[in-house]
Amino acid sequence: MKNFVILILGVAIGGLAVYFYCCQSKTELIVSAPKGLISADQAKALDQAYNARHRLISDSLVKREGGDNRSSWYGLDEVRNYLNYAEKDAKEKGYTMNGIRLYLGAHPIENDKPGYTTVFFIPTGTPNKANAALVNFSMQSDGGDIPGGEGLDYGNHGYPPGANYPQ
Repeated sequence: MKNFVILILGVAIGGLAVYFYCCQSKTELIVSAPKGLISADQAKALDQAYNARHRLISDSLVKREGGDNRSSWYGLDEVRNYLNYAEKDAKEKGYTMNGIRLYLGAHPIENDKPGYTTVFFIPTGTPNKANAALVNFSMQSDGGDIPGGEGLDYGNHGYPPGANYPQ
């Protein structure tokens, strides 16, 4: 009988421990710094180094009030939703999504005004292939653009469009 009481007590304590460990909301997320992080000073240096190219494009091709775009802004929910959508779409296309590539682009001429420069996202990944070999000797690459993968565009431009970093 004594062993039975100890067993019941152990199960109850174990159940409480599991409840408090698993079922309580985690208020703090553990986040590590991503590879490629740059400081605000490095961002300013990159932005300033781009000035000559921007002036060349803007002065010769894109003549509009406020200048051409220097940045694109996307909301967090929009980006998270896009990443989830793109990953699901990649699986349906037979790919494993492993990242996104950002491209510079420009919207077409509309009403005799050149379109703004934009930045758009394209999903990247590797094809899912059955591999029957015991040892995989293939070199795993970062993956290319997923053929037919839908991109994300139409972020908000800077204020004014030609504003430098930081805004």
